[in-house]
Amino acid sequence: MYQKKLPEDLECGITITMRSFGGKWKPCIIDAIDKGFRRPSELHKVITEATPRVIDLQLRELETAGIVYKETGSGFPLYTAYYLTEKGESILPILALMNSWGLQNKSGVHDLQHQKKNRVICI
Repeated sequence: MYQKKLPEDLECGITITMRSFGGKWKPCIIDAIDKGFRRPSELHKVITEATPRVIDLQLRELETAGIVYKETGSGFPLYTAYYLTEKGESILPILALMNSWGLQNKSGVHDLQHQKKNRVICI
């Protein structure tokens, strides 16, 4: 089994935060659940850039971290929905700040993307 060469510093708040809800799609999943998209199929339709497998894996990780909880109904068809826990709801202000920062700085990111596309490689 894989073991990290350097142990994680679990005394660092940033490390704990990134371990809890860091990842490419976890913030998007949390935001979508907050906006009312609770069923896995709805999340797959809303977050089109991520594969359903990745969304399902990250939902399980969020559930393990106590950020979301899964509600399953019996009957046919089976019903599964995800909801934010109190811990998950405490993340929403952080996501709002991330969104605000991103919108304020999007022109810089667009400029970087444009520079990468127009880069000439000399051999």
